[in-house]
Amino acid sequence: MSSRRFMAWRPACVALVLCALTACASGPPPATWRVNASDALGRAREAYLVAEDRSAQAELARARAEASRTGSPLQLARIELSVCAWARASLVGDDCPAFEPLRPDVGEAERAYMRYLRGQPLSAAELAVLPEAHRSVAIALSAGASAGVALAAVADPLSRLVAAGAAFAAGRSDPTVIELAIETASERGWRRPLRAWLQAQLARAQAAGASAQAEALQRRIRVLEQAR
Repeated sequence: MSSRRFMAWRPACVALVLCALTACASGPPPATWRVNASDALGRAREAYLVAEDRSAQAELARARAEASRTGSPLQLARIELSVCAWARASLVGDDCPAFEPLRPDVGEAERAYMRYLRGQPLSAAELAVLPEAHRSVAIALSAGASAGVALAAVADPLSRLVAAGAAFAAGRSDPTVIELAIETASERGWRRPLRAWLQAQLARAQAAGASAQAEALQRRIRVLEQAR
């Protein structure tokens, strides 16, 4: 897939997939499967981020079924990439195994995005086809630099969390990255990633012997768990 075609997806990670599914470019009305898949994927995203697992799985099943109607591994792979991005934003530790059977039929842009989500360094060619919202963070990670400054410049909240997750996977989640992720998830009310990032910060505080900070974080986590 060319860089120009990939950028038509839109830069934010889920908006990127939704745009691909609904044919954002002007022209004939999108096919029914695209609309249905897009709607289901959007609902799945919100349910996943607020830790409503039953709803998330049901909507994902609908999105996958709609994409599968095309017989296109690429369409299904884009959904799996979106799911993998949500997991990375929430520090879920798997490497998106559902993507692997689809890898032979996707383009360089999808492969580059998957490598980015796994925290792997990217080549110049891979950086060129990465969604624009993630490019500056990926450049910092590939250079072995802190991602904090680049992360703060990411406007879309979910893209910012995904980028923070990629930094975490790359071993570059400094205190600035963790704090930005916590602030982002808290402001949006996204319980799943918020708890994960609070736990990450708690582990650091405990390792550093910062007892007052650790106690404050534990209180935040208790408040969060009351929302269940």
